[in-house]
Amino acid sequence: MYAEAAAELGRLLVERGLGLVYGGGDVGLMGIVADAVLAAGGEVVGVMPKALVDKEISHAGLTELHVVGSMHERKALMADLADAFIALPGGFGTYEEMLEILTWGQLGMHAKPAVLLDVDGFYDGIFTQVARAVADGFIRPEHAPLAQRAATPAAALDALASAPPPPLPKWIDRDER
Repeated sequence: MYAEAAAELGRLLVERGLGLVYGGGDVGLMGIVADAVLAAGGEVVGVMPKALVDKEISHAGLTELHVVGSMHERKALMADLADAFIALPGGFGTYEEMLEILTWGQLGMHAKPAVLLDVDGFYDGIFTQVARAVADGFIRPEHAPLAQRAATPAAALDALASAPPPPLPKWIDRDER
């Protein structure tokens, strides 16, 4: 089910005239998305640290591959090159990258939409935790919508068309501690 969603996302990106910016690997769900975009004639830009390229896990057929020095440089360049963000189901790296993007949005460092592609309820736990953090005062209610949720690739791409909430002048109020 995850692989099917990844392939569908790749096809839909090209149908909607969108390219792909991602980590540059040829494995996993993002490798499937990249393959689908390329097969449909779309543009795929990868960003990968040299250490990973040297391990021969970079995708050989990309439109463009940026080789950078570190994972920090990778995330910063991907964020600069992308107009929006979609997280497919994944592990620690996926969580870390998406949470950083959400944090940057919360801090007003970008105003780009971010969507978690919630295939078969994969991200239920994260949204439960966000609701708890809002209820306990760790996330402002106005910031919770920064993390959008979509059950299908088409819905995820539709969600990208909606603007994220505007940044607040302060992300936390000292008087509310």
